Amino acid sequence: MRVPGRIFASEQLVLAMDEKVREQVTNVAALPGIQLASMAMPDAHWGYGFPIGGVAAFDPDKDGVISLGGVGFDISCGVRTIKTGLTHEEVKPKLQMLADQLFAGIPAGVGSEGLIRLAPKQIDEMLAQGARWAVDRGFGSQDELAYIEEQGAIAAADPSQVSDTAKKRQVREMGTLGSGNHYLEVQVVRDIYEEQAAQAMGLRKDDVVISIHCGSRGLGHQIGTDYLKHLAAASRQYGIMIRDRELVSAPINSPQGRQYFGAMCAGINCALANRQIIGHLVSEVVKKLFPGARVRLLYDVSHNTCKVEKHEINGKIKKLYVHRKGATRAFGAGRSDLPREYRDIGQPVLIGGTMGTSSYILIGTEEGMKAAFGSACHGAGRAMSRTQAARHWQGRDVVKTLAGQGVIVRGHSFSGIAEEAPEAYKDVTEVVDATHHARLARKVARVVPIACVKG
Repeated sequence: MRVPGRIFASEQLVLAMDEKVREQVTNVAALPGIQLASMAMPDAHWGYGFPIGGVAAFDPDKDGVISLGGVGFDISCGVRTIKTGLTHEEVKPKLQMLADQLFAGIPAGVGSEGLIRLAPKQIDEMLAQGARWAVDRGFGSQDELAYIEEQGAIAAADPSQVSDTAKKRQVREMGTLGSGNHYLEVQVVRDIYEEQAAQAMGLRKDDVVISIHCGSRGLGHQIGTDYLKHLAAASRQYGIMIRDRELVSAPINSPQGRQYFGAMCAGINCALANRQIIGHLVSEVVKKLFPGARVRLLYDVSHNTCKVEKHEINGKIKKLYVHRKGATRAFGAGRSDLPREYRDIGQPVLIGGTMGTSSYILIGTEEGMKAAFGSACHGAGRAMSRTQAARHWQGRDVVKTLAGQGVIVRGHSFSGIAEEAPEAYKDVTEVVDATHHARLARKVARVVPIACVKG
């Protein structure tokens, strides 16, 4: 190990983690150029190479590497939260209709396709321009870009490094939700913990918000598949000693490292464009059903990325490549790239829970900037695999149980719903409380689901 391993969690969460988390944190700590520590967030569980919930930063001037396992296959999966300007009482009479129209209007499920069909040139434009590309084509407004990570597009994207196979997979997948743990959820603000921050975000108790959780769809997965072979060859070529074949890496400054980074950033832009389109489709449904709705974007932030950022290490400001695998960027106050309303409080951090529990809105902290490169948890974290969950629950029973709790579920697959049963996840409140007590991010609001659309 070149640096220590560090797990941010309560004792109970640490004891519940499988042994693979410790093993993977240890393996990442042995990679060249790693800085400060190999980290795991409170929701950490066994992942591909890195633990899900893993954070690691690498110095390109110290032979630092870029690792596919530190990003994963669902590049730039993230959460987008939209304010509706409506209260629970206003939405309740039409909640069934809202759930049905969101289910009908936003394509979801395995292999789902939307109405948008892209030509090769348009795909390259989208990969280079991200959410800005979507806005220029009428999906949302320019003022929303300030409320998206990277202002809607990461400049380092290089569409030429994305294979034709990956691009073909995205021809009909823009504006689609996908499957697995992806969702579209109507939520009610149940608790406010920090009034000043909530006011800055425009949140009040009983407000209705809608959260979208999805990523770069088939294109992002194909980028991962393509570069798995390239980076495996690079690991051997440059003599990078990896303890796990899933930690394939390349030196950041090598041709292979630059190629993967350019392709991965294109995947980030794909996800940002995808959520921008879905956000617009959601807004159209809401405004049609509720003409008085004041739909505004609260924030959009990813949790499967590698970003070039400046951080302080031993008193020196360094440019680092920060990998966040199932960990959310959580920058503190004072950042010029944050929207004006948030600069005094910190970046919103959107933490997804389960269909039957809660989700949370937090803000980044200066302590988190120093301790974990401005990173926090990303969700509840799985407590059992999808296969195990499918053995324990039937999708129809999950839907019925949640309906009894006041949560409407619309899904394209009962088997997929069973895999996402709330009991298959850790306690999101315990995860968020551990994040809060570690000062990685501070709690602002708790939201509870009232309707959920699943793939």
